[in-house]
Amino acid sequence: MMIFPDDYKMVGIAHDDPIKKTMGEGPIYFATKYMIAYVPDGNIKIIKVESEPTQSLLTKPISFEVIAEGDEVLVHNTEHDAHNRTKLILLALEECKGPVNTVIFKGRDKHLTFVHKPTMYDVIEIEIIDVIPPEPPWLSFAIKRLVESGILGELNITFVKTLIDLRQFEGENVVFPCNSSELNGKYLDTNDDIEDNSLLVGCDISKGIFELRFPDYTYKMVNMCPLKTELLKPSKPFITRCCQTNKTGLVNINGHNGVAVHWGASEYDIVDAVRLLVAKLVGEPDESGSD
Repeated sequence: MMIFPDDYKMVGIAHDDPIKKTMGEGPIYFATKYMIAYVPDGNIKIIKVESEPTQSLLTKPISFEVIAEGDEVLVHNTEHDAHNRTKLILLALEECKGPVNTVIFKGRDKHLTFVHKPTMYDVIEIEIIDVIPPEPPWLSFAIKRLVESGILGELNITFVKTLIDLRQFEGENVVFPCNSSELNGKYLDTNDDIEDNSLLVGCDISKGIFELRFPDYTYKMVNMCPLKTELLKPSKPFITRCCQTNKTGLVNINGHNGVAVHWGASEYDIVDAVRLLVAKLVGEPDESGSD
């Protein structure tokens, strides 16, 4: 079972072997759940600590359990953002070879933490459902930047992309919503020479505009909105975009929980949406107090 302390304040440092001390001696910081012990013989021990309940800042340990020591422990040689949990798990997986099952990391602020028996089992994989062109599409591009910044690092998540490629529908008698896509066809927002019996590749908003502009036309339609599941269905928890504000927020499609942001969502909006989705997935209450 993987052990990765929720916060490095739970990890204490010792320059002796605390197990050899009399049980009940102290003090240790009340939040300490684990200790990294640099023992005199040159070995390192990773120790789980149980301590007396207290209302004070300091308490006394009452039991110790060594979870890794000696050749099982490796000290990573590069500083990282200690809050970027997914990245540290991935790095620990690379380092855990042979007898090594625990990797100690130093944060940019010099605090230490560790990953014991790393696994991706507890890391949530979120599917980014987006539309191309343009390439890269905004949602996946923004999430890539957010992941690189580390702002989502504490959430234990990773992302995979599923892209709806609208180029499969290009054609002379095909109408797309917006000229910014630069697709081969006509555009609902700029072209006046749209013909009867066209194929509209758009969403409910596009449908409404088409019918207002060309009320006497008949047409076929491919609904490209990810929330309509006409072109694909989510295979796991997901995040996607919709141009209707009233359809943003938590959704469930094909039995999978997801979240929709507005088509023009900022990176701030995307962070909030991802946190909302993760809270739902791990069973945390929302702000209203409901699940």
